[in-house]
Amino acid sequence: MADKSSDKATRREETPRLLSGGNPQIPKGDGDGPVQAYIAAMPGWKSEAGRMLDSLIVHELPEVRKAVKWNSPLYGIEGQGWFLGLHCFTRYIKIAFFQGASLKPLPPVASKDANTRYFHLHEDETLDEAQFTSWVRHASALPGWKP
Repeated sequence: MADKSSDKATRREETPRLLSGGNPQIPKGDGDGPVQAYIAAMPGWKSEAGRMLDSLIVHELPEVRKAVKWNSPLYGIEGQGWFLGLHCFTRYIKIAFFQGASLKPLPPVASKDANTRYFHLHEDETLDEAQFTSWVRHASALPGWKP
């Protein structure tokens, strides 16, 4: 007979902890695996939205580099740095374009960093996929953020 407390502990270890706002706590890591783990752990509607965003990015840029750092998936181009990051909040997904001030039209939300612009995706909104992929394509051609 299996030990029920052991089974619960195993499930807890497999299920990432959600930080404030519902942002999944995923160990840092390079590649698609950590990003897919983050997306799978996004709560509620955000997981499906995360899969859609990831799919649109990969479709537009099959060579995209991925990683999870600071509990956020990052997307970049090898040798250029990171151009986009995702982060879960209670009511939306924040999409950060690290050189967003150079994009046309500007992503709608300003940042404390003059170069960064955000787009917030809410549950009841339909993503303008053409605009999003245009931002991705243009942002990926700019020098990226290098921490």
